[in-house]
Amino acid sequence: MAKQCTGFANYAVKKNNMCEFGNEVILLVPMPSNLSYTGEFRWAEKGIDGCIAPIVQALNDAGIYTANSCCGHGKEDGTIILHDGRTIKIINVEQK
Repeated sequence: MAKQCTGFANYAVKKNNMCEFGNEVILLVPMPSNLSYTGEFRWAEKGIDGCIAPIVQALNDAGIYTANSCCGHGKEDGTIILHDGRTIKIINVEQK
């Protein structure tokens, strides 16, 4: 199996105009075979919304692999889609 990314020493913060919260974190995340250009499971560096990056990192470190994520950019609830098809909703109670 591919190596697993652990800890937060593996990311860098950079500006991203898409997230109203102002940053994107580059994480080493698992790419399922159906989304991989190689057609095989692999790990790739991808930009993750900074406000949910710790959650995405913790899930992947625990072997609960994420396929997609979005914080909602302050306009809607965030989501993290897992490789097995389940979806985790990130609800900001301050916006409700």
